[in-house]
Amino acid sequence: VPMGVLSCVRYLMFIFNVLVFAGGTCLAGVGVWVAVDPAGFQDIVAAKPVLTVGAYLLLAVGIALSLLGFLGCCGALRRSRPLLLL
Repeated sequence: VPMGVLSCVRYLMFIFNVLVFAGGTCLAGVGVWVAVDPAGFQDIVAAKPVLTVGAYLLLAVGIALSLLGFLGCCGALRRSRPLLLL
C-alpha cells in the first residue's frame, strides 16, 4: 500500500473522530441543559415525564462519545492500534 494512501486514511480517521467528539460534546451539552433547566426545554419540545431520564441518558451517551472520539483522535495521531480498537 502506498504511503500516501495510509497518510490519507490517517487524516480521515482523525477528522471522523473529531466529528464524533464534537457530536458527543453537543449531546452532553443538551443533556446538561435539559437536566438543569427542564422548563426551558419543555417550551421547545412537548412536556413529557420521561424528560429527566432522557436528560441523563443524553448526558451519559454524550460523555461516552466524547471520550471515544478523543481516544480515537489520539490513536490516529499516534498511530496506536489499541487506542483505535478501543
